Amino acid sequence: MHPILFEIGSFQLRYYGLMYALGILAVYLLGQRDLAWAKVGVDNDGLFNLIIYTFVGAIVGARVYYVLFNLDYYRSQDLPWWEFVALWHGGLAIHGGLITGPLTLYLVSQYQKLPFARLADLFAPYLLLAQAIGRIGNLMNGDAHGVPTDLPWGIVFHYGPASREFPGIALHPVMLYEMVLNLIGFGLLYSIRKKGLKPGFVTAAYMIAYGVIRFVVSFFRADDLYFWGIRAPHVASILLVGLGLGLIFGLKLHKPDLEKKKKEQQFLPKRQWK
Repeated sequence: MHPILFEIGSFQLRYYGLMYALGILAVYLLGQRDLAWAKVGVDNDGLFNLIIYTFVGAIVGARVYYVLFNLDYYRSQDLPWWEFVALWHGGLAIHGGLITGPLTLYLVSQYQKLPFARLADLFAPYLLLAQAIGRIGNLMNGDAHGVPTDLPWGIVFHYGPASREFPGIALHPVMLYEMVLNLIGFGLLYSIRKKGLKPGFVTAAYMIAYGVIRFVVSFFRADDLYFWGIRAPHVASILLVGLGLGLIFGLKLHKPDLEKKKKEQQFLPKRQWK
C-alpha cells in the first residue's frame, strides 16, 4: 500500500484526495436521483453547490477539532505554518466535521430558504457511503490506524503514521472495519429514506448508526484523541446517539409525515440558486 496512486513530474495523485473526490461524486450522483421525491426545492446545480459548501465546512471543522485536541504537539514541534492545514499528512477528526458540516448546510439552507431537515435527510444515507469510500484513503495513507493484533488479517503498514508508531507490526485494519460497518449503515438508511416518516428522522437515524459504529471501532483504534483520559470518540459517539434518540422521540420523528401526505400531489418548485 502506498499513499500515492501515480506521479508525473511534480504532480501527485494521492489516494486520500481521490477518495474524497469519489465520495463527493457519489453523494452528488445518488442525490440527483432522489431530487424528484425528496422535494427539497433545488436543481442539480443547487445540489452540487450544497454538497461543496457542506463538504468544505465539514473539512474545516474536522481539521480544527483535530488540531485543538493535539495543540500541545503542534506547539512543541518546530513545524511550518502550513502543517496546520496539511490534510495529506492525516489529521481529521470526523466528529468535528459532524458539527460544522450540518451547521454549514443549515446556514446555506436558511439563506436560500430551503427545507433544512429534508436536505439533511437527503444527504444522510449517502454521507455514510462517502465515509466508507474515504476509509480507503485512510488505508492507503496509513492513518486512522488500529492497535497491534496477532489475527491473520492484521496489516503491516509501510507508510504514514501507522508505520511510524508501529514499524513492522501487524495492526487491526480498523479502516476496513469501519468501511464495512458504514456500508451496512448506508444500506439501512437507504432502505428507510422513503418510508414517509417526519423530516429529520433519517438524519437522526444516521446519528445513532454512526455513533454506534464509531463507538465500537474506537476500541481498536490506536490514534484516537483523548478527553480527560477518556477516548474523545466514545464521548462524542454517546452524545451523538443520545441526540439522535432525543430527536426521534422528543419530536416524534418516527411518526408518519401527515403534512407530506396532505401535499403529496404538490411539488416544491425548484428555486433559482442565488
